[in-house]
Amino acid sequence: MIRHLSIFATAVVILSVTQNQSVLSAQETEAKPENAASSQTDMEKEFSDKMTGVTLVGYFTVDGQQKPPKEERYDIYKTTKLENGKWMIQARVKYGKNDLTVPVILNIDWAGDTPVMSLTDLTIPGLGTFTSRTMFYGDRYVGTWQHGKVGGHMYGRLEPTKEKATP
Repeated sequence: MIRHLSIFATAVVILSVTQNQSVLSAQETEAKPENAASSQTDMEKEFSDKMTGVTLVGYFTVDGQQKPPKEERYDIYKTTKLENGKWMIQARVKYGKNDLTVPVILNIDWAGDTPVMSLTDLTIPGLGTFTSRTMFYGDRYVGTWQHGKVGGHMYGRLEPTKEKATP
């Protein structure tokens, strides 16, 4: 009988601790939306600041080619959050013989605290149609790109833009 009471008492203690943890978890869950929104706003501001007056300096590969990666540079003059997950990136894009400064409207999705630039079949006048996913973390970026039947990978780092040109 004492053994049964001991088991019963242990079960009551475990149940009590579990319920207290459930209450704490519920309280934490209720508190998160406000903190998460504030945190999301902070992350978006930090991303906008980081992606203004910056140059993406790195390399890209072309699928199926056994050549070393080629150098690439993108000057980002300004990054602005719009509505509905859309952002405007005012960038200087050098592609082949083209050298254009264009405003690009695209999505920024968030994987936790990591922004992922996402564009699908976006036509940039004078350059063509592109699909790309680019992840940014710290002072680095990595991603994939597609231009018609040609695609590959890209990676590099963010550096302050040396020339203070405006778009």
